This record gives sequence, structure tokens and C-alpha cells, in this order.
Amino acid sequence: MYDLIIENARICDGTGKPSFHGNVAVKDGLIAAVGKGNGEAAKQKINADGLVLSPGFIDPHTHYDAQVSWDPMVTCSSWHGITTVVMGNCGVGVAPVRPKSRDIVMWDLVNVEAIPFDVMQKGIDWQWESHAQYLDALQKRGMGINVASLAALTPLRHYVMGEESFERAATESEIVDMQRIFRDAMRAGAFGLSSTILNNHIGYEGRPLACRNASRAEWSALCQVLREEKRGTVEIALTGTNVGQVASDEYDLLKFLVDESQRPVTFLALFNKPGKPDSYLNAVETIKPILAWNKAVPQVSCRPLRIQFNMRNPFILAIFSVWHPIFNKSVEEQIQIYSDPGFRQAFRDEMNKRRMFAGQWGRMCVIDAKTPEVQVHVASKKTVAQIARDQGKDPVDTFLDLAIADKLELLFDLQAFNFEPEGVKNLVSDPRFLIGLSDGGAHVDMLCDAGYATYLLGRWVRDNQVLSLEEGVRRLTSVPADLFGIPKRGRLAQGLVADLTLFDPDTVDAKDPEYVWDLPGGGKRFVAKSKGIKATVVSGQILYKDDEHQGGLPGQVLRSYDA
Repeated sequence: MYDLIIENARICDGTGKPSFHGNVAVKDGLIAAVGKGNGEAAKQKINADGLVLSPGFIDPHTHYDAQVSWDPMVTCSSWHGITTVVMGNCGVGVAPVRPKSRDIVMWDLVNVEAIPFDVMQKGIDWQWESHAQYLDALQKRGMGINVASLAALTPLRHYVMGEESFERAATESEIVDMQRIFRDAMRAGAFGLSSTILNNHIGYEGRPLACRNASRAEWSALCQVLREEKRGTVEIALTGTNVGQVASDEYDLLKFLVDESQRPVTFLALFNKPGKPDSYLNAVETIKPILAWNKAVPQVSCRPLRIQFNMRNPFILAIFSVWHPIFNKSVEEQIQIYSDPGFRQAFRDEMNKRRMFAGQWGRMCVIDAKTPEVQVHVASKKTVAQIARDQGKDPVDTFLDLAIADKLELLFDLQAFNFEPEGVKNLVSDPRFLIGLSDGGAHVDMLCDAGYATYLLGRWVRDNQVLSLEEGVRRLTSVPADLFGIPKRGRLAQGLVADLTLFDPDTVDAKDPEYVWDLPGGGKRFVAKSKGIKATVVSGQILYKDDEHQGGLPGQVLRSYDA
């Protein structure tokens, strides 16, 4: 007798092959049979007539490293048919960590991923020091879905070098220690290494994130581990100088990582310039010699990137060095700096020099405020550029004056990237790119793109028919599984793990984000619920059915040596 049979489904097996109608039988956590079926007996049956059955979706880019300590269901991702998340991206994470460095690691996550410090203080129990102990602690605690953990370079450098990791490259002896500790992490099951070189990624006390100080010698030593282990992937946030392009120094580093590791390297991120839906081709041309699934793979997003933020945590402006001293200051100190004409002029000068933000005032508006003076602008729905024109002021002065008038509680909304459909269409339809960038678990009160998978199926598969259903499912399942080395998942075939997602192709989508106050201590975050996900199965156990948790925590800490 089978444990579960899902009958009469339209089966998309994750390979991109034409779908077909049939049954999938599950026994002992594995797929026991895929086919027509003849009325076999099972402990549970689901009639999937009119529904699509696919492998569980795999999210390649999340930051749930802290959240899994207090949220075993790994929401919001698990609501959207995601059965595996890859976390530890962009060089930040929570292991390895010495007790004295816990606050530093958390402040790194505050400044890079906008996860509130007090939430982490209340929610993380720190039952680990090494990466191996971290993975064991997660497995012991239990999870609803699976996690695959990358070893992040920043906590690794902190562990070996202490606070000097913020200031310099490692010595030869420190490199030996880093290599040993990273090898231990890989042998414990880590799926590779992550880092960043983006100058808006700043850490504790507004200093450059420690991994940005890594030398080529450090990278070479760590890549040697991947080469020796013959597994693992490198993830790096790389493209920060010009939208739609890869600079020569960025390409040089990317090629170095590919050559040294002999493993796949996935990098962030490709977007198109406003009004130029083919501008990403400039980047493609630059990386063409190493653009391949076993070499360099760009990541793209299928969603408009809209960011809600206030000036307590000006994450989006960290690309400008003049803003770095703002971070981790009191409200009073921040208001004093924002009021300073010298600071404002320095911001204008750097903005005009770099041309990374100039002109976006027309895509920024005010969506929430506490004081009546500023609430007027919320009601008007005018952009910061329009308000500035009405007031006869410079947009920088208007922007900062509005924030100060609302005691920095004012919530701005910025259309940052991917707000032009034609440009997004070109990115998601290119089969050479990895679709992801959900950032699940990060920027918790600024955005929520954890529903990217259901959004892809609703908007780009069903509504716009940019991808076939089979191709959309393939891009969400076997593609990330192959890139990160997760061969037991990502496809529907006999003998593979029964991670399954059942959805209605006519209604599947992501709902608009909304605020909830469910973080440790009552902290606020954005969540986005799903539409059309009928059932989610993890390791053969029904986790959700019709949006209701069915009990149990069947998720696993995946190990790269046995994924």
C-alpha cells in the first residue's frame, strides 16, 4: 500500500518535457511510481483533476539564516509551493560565530539584509558555534521545508580575524585557518560559499562588510576546497557599478572564481536600464566567454522590485559612502546629520558623480506617515519630485525634510528595478539565467518577494505566456537543483524524494504584500500570501493543504554530500 497517491493530475515533471495526465504514488518519503495507475490502494489520496502537479519549487536566493531559529515553517516561502530554500547568500550568515561576535554578526544582518536587531536578539538561541553545529541545531529543532546552507564569507572572516576582518586582508596563517574551517563546513554539508563586493553592503558600525576585504589569496584558498571536494557553488553579489553592465574588474573576479573553483558561480544581478529593455545584453556580451551553467550564471528577478523604507535604516542609499556613518545611530543623531547642509551637499555631489540614483525621485512617493503635516503628501500620492516642484525646493532637501518632519517614521515607496514589463520579459525568457532573487527572510519591513514562484506562474506563464507551463516549472525546479547540486529533488521520477507542489494553473499567483506583527517581540514584517497552491508535500508528507498546515515538520537540513 502506498502512503499517498495524487490522482488525475497534469504532471509537469520538472525537466521541461511535455506535461501529461496521470498519478504520482508516494511511499516512505520517495516517489514510488509515476504514471496512469490502476486504482492502487493508499493511506491518503488527493484527486488533482484540473490541477498541475510539479516538483516542489527550489528558491536559490534567501536569507532565512536567522529566521529559521524562530519560524520552523520558513514563511512566507513555504506558502508558495517552495519546498527547499538556499540560504546564506551575499556573504552574510550566523555561522561560524564566537559568543563574543554574536552582536557583530547580527549588526551585519541589520545593515545588509535589514533584519531588526531586537528581533534577532529575541529570536536566536545560539545553540551553535561552528557551521556543523548550526546545521545540526536546525535539524534537531525541525522545519516545515528543506534548507540548503551556503557558508558565508563574512562570519568566516570574523571567526578567524575578529574585528580586524573589517580592516584588512588575511595573513597566510589566517588563510590556513579559514580554509580549514570552510572545509569543515563543506564536510558538514554546506552547499558552497557566498560573498559580496557591493559597496552598499556595509556591516557593523557602518564599516565595509568584512568579506569585501577578502584578497585573491583568500579566495584562491577557499576555491581550492571546492575544487578538492568536487561539489559546491559560489554565490556573489557582484554588479553594483552600472545597471545592465558588468565592469571589467567585476568580470576579472568572476572569471577568477570560475577558474579557481572549477565550480559553478552564480552572481547578482542582471536588470535592465529604464527605457532600455535590451540593456542587459551589454553584460551578456562581457561575460560571454564564461557564461554557462557549469561556469558563470547570472541571477534575475521576475518581479518588479519595489522597496518600502524609512530613514532609520537607509539601506538603499548605502551605495553612497557619505551615508555610511548614518547606520546604527540614534534617531536624534540621525536627524542632526540629515539636517546638516554639509551632509546634503556631500550627498548631492556623490550622487551626481556616480549617477546611480539621480532621477529616481520621480519613482519615489510617500505611503505612510504619522504627522498630519506629512500625511497630506500620502493622500496626494505625489512623488518626491512632484512635491519638490510644488515647494520650489531641491529634491534632496524635500526628501530629507519630509523624513525629519515625521521623526524618521515616514515610509517611502521606491520603484527601484524591473518596473517595465518589456525589460523583465527579456530577462525571464532567457534560458541562460537563474530566476530567483526572492531575498526571503531579508528586508522584512521593506519588501516581500518570497512569492516569486507563484508570481512567475501567474504573470509570465499564464497571463503573458512568455514561458510555457513546462518551462516555467523547469526554471523553478530542476534548474536550481542542478546548479546547487540537489539531485534527489527538482524532478518527478521514481526513486527521488517526494517534494511536490500541487497548484491550479488558472489561479496561481502571489497576493500583494501586507504588514503583520508576528516577529519575535511583536516586530513588523511584510508577508505575501499565495493563490492557487492546493497542496505542498515535503518528503512524502502533506505539509499544507488548501493553505492549512497539516501538522508535522518534515523538512530536512540538506547536506551537499547527500542531497
